[in-house]
Amino acid sequence: MNDHAAPYPTAAAKQGLPGIRGTDHIGFTVPDMEQAHEFFVDIIGCDHVYSLGPFPKDPELMMSKLNVHPQAEMVEIRFYRCFNGANFEVFSYLSPDQRKEQPRNSDIGGHHVAFYVNDLDAAVTYLKARDIKVLGEPTSSSGPSRGQRWVYFLSPWGMQFELVSFPEGKAYERDSELRLWSP
Repeated sequence: MNDHAAPYPTAAAKQGLPGIRGTDHIGFTVPDMEQAHEFFVDIIGCDHVYSLGPFPKDPELMMSKLNVHPQAEMVEIRFYRCFNGANFEVFSYLSPDQRKEQPRNSDIGGHHVAFYVNDLDAAVTYLKARDIKVLGEPTSSSGPSRGQRWVYFLSPWGMQFELVSFPEGKAYERDSELRLWSP
């Protein structure tokens, strides 16, 4: 079994963004806040920490600080804590130029959020029992990622998520002191 407790360089020991400590949150916009809330709390098991909004219209803020259409309205923001990892900042917007289609991984800006689980098969069974679309069957990785299994699934609004598990570690860990992430 690989030791997942390898040291991580501190920000002071590296060049880069001064004072960086890690990822605080991941933010994304959803089409239906109540549907997203149910998904994150009831299906995934996250904790809803707090909400903000509604917000007054502010075209200057929308353009200069958020890079969105000046007539966009930020309706609500909800914050979720999801176990041992980054928090989620979930937005609800109304905007005259809002795109409704979900980007694929192959699109510019494409993305997914991955959750580490202890038992991939049990997690897949759980999602399927709750009518969450799982994309195929779990896949075993190879090369430096050997030891990991993964599978993608979709939220009710079509956003891509992934489950990963590598209880015995990954192959690259034999030759590297640096770890990508440790459960």
